[in-house]
Amino acid sequence: MIATLLARLHLRLQLRLQLRKPLIGSGKVQLRRKHKLLPVITLGALLSGCSSVGYYAQAVGGHLSLMSKRQPLDEVMASEDTDAEIRRKLELLRDARVFAVDKLGLPDNDSYNTFVKTGKRFITWNVVATPEFSMAPKQWCFPVAGCVSYRGYFDEKDAEGYQSFLDNQGFDTQLGGASAYSTLGWFNDPLMDTMLHGSDIRLVGLLFHELAHQVLYVKNDSSFNEAFATFVEQQGSREWLIAEGKADRVPFYEAYLDRQIDFNALLQLTRSDLVTLYQDAPAATAKELDDSVVTELRERKEGVFEMMRVRYETLKTDQWDGFDGYDNWFKREMNNARLIAVSTYLKWVPAFAELFNEAGSDFNSFYTRAKELSEKPYAERQEALENYLEGSKSASAD
Repeated sequence: MIATLLARLHLRLQLRLQLRKPLIGSGKVQLRRKHKLLPVITLGALLSGCSSVGYYAQAVGGHLSLMSKRQPLDEVMASEDTDAEIRRKLELLRDARVFAVDKLGLPDNDSYNTFVKTGKRFITWNVVATPEFSMAPKQWCFPVAGCVSYRGYFDEKDAEGYQSFLDNQGFDTQLGGASAYSTLGWFNDPLMDTMLHGSDIRLVGLLFHELAHQVLYVKNDSSFNEAFATFVEQQGSREWLIAEGKADRVPFYEAYLDRQIDFNALLQLTRSDLVTLYQDAPAATAKELDDSVVTELRERKEGVFEMMRVRYETLKTDQWDGFDGYDNWFKREMNNARLIAVSTYLKWVPAFAELFNEAGSDFNSFYTRAKELSEKPYAERQEALENYLEGSKSASAD
């Protein structure tokens, strides 16, 4: 099973559009962190090292407000005031929480044993920014979470205000909502109504993903963190479907993952094109360049985005049997920050699949090996991941 998984992941992660046709699935795509595909904001990123008293105040206030509204899950599910569909989803996640501990070796603590009804679309709002002619995201560094490529707010208007501030400085910006909230196990995080949108498998996968971050989090290495949690999410979701007697749904889940990989491959291809374009630019911002150079770069930049749209239409017709779940994403204005904001952390997922295979498909052994890998210096860790990636290529060829 793992060899088959490795083969699929490796083949579809190639940054080209000669990808095999996925199994037929249905439904629209919801982008998140993961699937985010937006990163979940951490308490450390909110609370540590803030240069602005106002930013610090909204972070502390938002977190304390959220924590104060937690209600025991059993009480919420027993209440007559709880909507029947909300109750069903909470029961689903309660049972999935037990499965996560018993079968996936994920933390047995009080996280996600409470519920908060926020009445919001998203729990936090993340601002992402890049220079107009660069794919290097602006970084914000915090003692706990390390450096991250987004700045999070509990209030959408505050986030919009900061986005406007960056827009006026000439940055490409993106504002996106996050449906989940994680403190990496420092506090007992609640389930929230913002997390309950989408299919059952999405909800269960999101729970597994967030619990996986409590197992392992490496400062200043988002690609490692997200790939690790994404692998646990995906493998855990497969095993959950089988345990629930829904093995017939696994092919549809694989089709969903295949489209996700295709989409990310398209974004990475576009990012590569933009990096190549910007290598010719003598500076990353318009104010440092002659008007004629700025005009040419903007025209060529728009040409790259137009090619991305053309490739997407080809992908829909040639690979996805007309599946149009990403159409809304492509209807919005494109810029560098939009590509950064959507998760492109799938590169190392096949490497973690290979590590899981090496661990005998045992989650606890896998976590031990992943922790040992995380303790290596960054360069050694990257080299080890590349070796595991090569191992996945060998499995693909067999």
